[in-house]
Amino acid sequence: MAQPTAFLSKCKSVYQLINASMKHPTMTSRERILATINHKQPDRVPVDCGATPSSTISAIAYSNLTKYLGMKDSQTRVYDVIQELAVLEDWALEKFGVDVIDVGRAFNTSQEDWYPIKLSDGSLAYYPHWFRPQKQPDGSLIACNDQGTAIAKKPSGATFFDQICFPYLDGYPDNYRTLDDAMNKVLWKALAAAPWDHATEETFWQDLRSKAIALRQTTDKALLLGVGCNLFEWGTFLRRIDNFLMDTYADAGNVERLLDALMERHMAGLAKVCEYVGDVVDIVKFGDDLGMDSGPFMSPDIYAQLFKPRHKMLCDYVKQHSQMHTMLHSCGSIYQLIPHMIEAGFEILNPVQTNTRDMEPARLKAEFGRDITFWGGGMDTRTVLNNASPDEIKRHVQERLDIFFKDGGYVFNTVHNILPDVPPQNILAMFEAVGEFNV
Repeated sequence: MAQPTAFLSKCKSVYQLINASMKHPTMTSRERILATINHKQPDRVPVDCGATPSSTISAIAYSNLTKYLGMKDSQTRVYDVIQELAVLEDWALEKFGVDVIDVGRAFNTSQEDWYPIKLSDGSLAYYPHWFRPQKQPDGSLIACNDQGTAIAKKPSGATFFDQICFPYLDGYPDNYRTLDDAMNKVLWKALAAAPWDHATEETFWQDLRSKAIALRQTTDKALLLGVGCNLFEWGTFLRRIDNFLMDTYADAGNVERLLDALMERHMAGLAKVCEYVGDVVDIVKFGDDLGMDSGPFMSPDIYAQLFKPRHKMLCDYVKQHSQMHTMLHSCGSIYQLIPHMIEAGFEILNPVQTNTRDMEPARLKAEFGRDITFWGGGMDTRTVLNNASPDEIKRHVQERLDIFFKDGGYVFNTVHNILPDVPPQNILAMFEAVGEFNV
């Protein structure tokens, strides 16, 4: 017969477990993500890896990880061909405790959708069947659009493609009747990742809805769909960044004409997204890289004049016509712009580049943690993840989670993608640290 003290101690332990479970009931992945976006404390730190082309892993790093783990049946499929990013397979999503997935993973699911290639380190990977870059005598690869225009180049030994075609390099057109043709000469449009590589198919919108519904019915993970709708970045894609930066100050009239033409197309596409998957998808991701290491690319006044009203139009439309939450991907130091972004209607910021000016985690959480969700910033990918020891990585993650996790409003992710030089042991240590924090 158990001693009274042992029995009471056991009862106390059970009571503590029950009491803890009542305070922090187990959530599904989708509930966890939605709770944190609503600034409610979830049962554990939500995790993203692979839901966006700015929060995932390079094909080389993924291939090295699968080899290290002895995953003999794994395939490294390069779904974002520009940045050479890998599709995370189901085993990786579960191993890393990922709570959110990209709707694009429901496309290109057959072996026939891919063909084998060699990455720059010699490892085997697979490109989508439609992507056929041509090897040049110097070992580089040139990619063309469907009209045969050379638009991107991957130098020999490199791990991503560079833009080489800038349609408005010599100036703005008199009108924008041919803007679609110009946009199709930009690699980010012409070489789009799934699901947008199917966007020209007759049944695309119906397929997008049916595949999104199937994902929602077969997983409890939150669903995310990237829609682009870039504004500042499209100016840099078309005019080249040096020209467009000067234009925002010296030629605002032409900048606004271009932005208005872009908005016509963005709003039409966004209306389709809301119509077909606005009741299925949880998060819609916009993109506009607005920061560099030292601060924003523009003053807050220029952002408020040129970009904020248009960003607000996009966010307002989503909120009025769907259940989706709004995410903005913007690299760099954007501290000065965050109040404007909150007012524009963005609910989530990614990748939270904490290694740039004014972007210290404690500062961001203290000033904006009640108003916006930080999605990222959990691991410095520039200097720490690739160079530190596993123990140092765990301490780094612990420090970030101690700051960011309290009171919701945080999803763990790296500061942008896990790059090719990151050792597998460090990737595992990072996710182990999140798991240990969650215990």
